Amino acid sequence: MYPVLFIVGPTATGKSEAAIRVAQRIGGEIISADSMQVYRGMDIGTAKVPIDERREVPHHLIDVVDPDEPFTVVDYQKRALQAIEEVSRRGKRAVVAGGTGLYVKSLTDGLDFSPAGEDMEYRRTLKAVAEREGPEALYRQLEAVDPATASRLHPHDLRRVIRALEVYHLTGRPMSRVAGRKPVPIRPVMFGLTMDREALYDRINRRVLEMIDRGWIAEVQRLLDREYPRSLTSMQAIGYKELADYLAGEISLDEAVARIQRGTRRYAKRQWSWFRAQPIREWFDAGRLSLEEIVGKIAECA
Repeated sequence: MYPVLFIVGPTATGKSEAAIRVAQRIGGEIISADSMQVYRGMDIGTAKVPIDERREVPHHLIDVVDPDEPFTVVDYQKRALQAIEEVSRRGKRAVVAGGTGLYVKSLTDGLDFSPAGEDMEYRRTLKAVAEREGPEALYRQLEAVDPATASRLHPHDLRRVIRALEVYHLTGRPMSRVAGRKPVPIRPVMFGLTMDREALYDRINRRVLEMIDRGWIAEVQRLLDREYPRSLTSMQAIGYKELADYLAGEISLDEAVARIQRGTRRYAKRQWSWFRAQPIREWFDAGRLSLEEIVGKIAECA
């Protein structure tokens, strides 16, 4: 069994920075658990750690596919477990950091989604509904039959919403009750970062503006120039969809920013709900404790 540290929590609480500092202190490497950081060319809006910092501490599961390539939780689980094994065999400590709850749970619980099967015709039907009525229509369906899964997904995460509805269609049960279990060779120790809700919301609002200043609009334009369809799961990520709508002249920049801020706040709220139900060993208030204090406490348990 490989001992693995997990640093999780809502967006904008400082997980990435804490993970880097912990890894530096204990001789570790970082396994990203972020469903959007897997995409190449999507850097600013997904808050990727700068490349120079990734050179100092090796990072895994970042920039692994292009925005138009499919990437599932099964793909993530396979690659992440392989990375954990390789890191551990080199005598290093794997530090999993991120806020995508299902990615984290696929490692800690060994989730196995294969029993549910597939129904491609049903998927096409759902995609047609999304095209006619918008992705929110499917999300409302999911909320009605599987609120637990809906709570951890963004309404515009069309691929994952469709998969969850497909699983319910095939089995009559929510995805969380269908997934089987398979043994995973890790021993997880999980820590959570949090902070006062209003303080976090303020930080989120400011971070969105900072991302815009750093060139997020130009980043989205580059993706559009490469002819990535706006309907892609990657392009439906928070911020990318809204900025693409702005660049298409469908909404103003002010409206796009407001929607991004609102969507990110709602996402943080869903992350809180998800991780509160997980076996967190200790929560750290990132608004009250210094980064050094948090890193020191986590490193002590390594």
